[in-house]
Amino acid sequence: MGLLLSGSASSGTGIGVTIIYLVLIILFFYFFLIRPSRKEEKNKKALLSRLEIGDSVLTSSGFYGVVIDIADDTVIVEFGNNKNCRIPMQKEAIVQIEKPEDSVEKPAEETKTAAPSDDDKKDKKKGFLKK
Repeated sequence: MGLLLSGSASSGTGIGVTIIYLVLIILFFYFFLIRPSRKEEKNKKALLSRLEIGDSVLTSSGFYGVVIDIADDTVIVEFGNNKNCRIPMQKEAIVQIEKPEDSVEKPAEETKTAAPSDDDKKDKKKGFLKK
């Protein structure tokens, strides 16, 4: 009779450990697979909602272009300087957006450096071994 009780007690512990392992595996899949993909999907949706006509875009195939027209889930993109190269594509094919005001560069400040002296010029002519 003692054997029956000890056998059922160990199987109850085995089921508890199995349930804990199962919960840990589910949590692992949620935090390392499901949650990041949902976060990426949310970022992609936010990126596409900011899309406007005139934005420079990078497509999933690696082409850079300018958005000419936007429909519900289709975008017409102009590639290069050729006005005849306009291709309709899915919004999901857009990977990166650059707004026109982001691409304007601010003029860099000119840095003034002192002109090298005659001694510096002589040292450079002598080379590595200064004799």
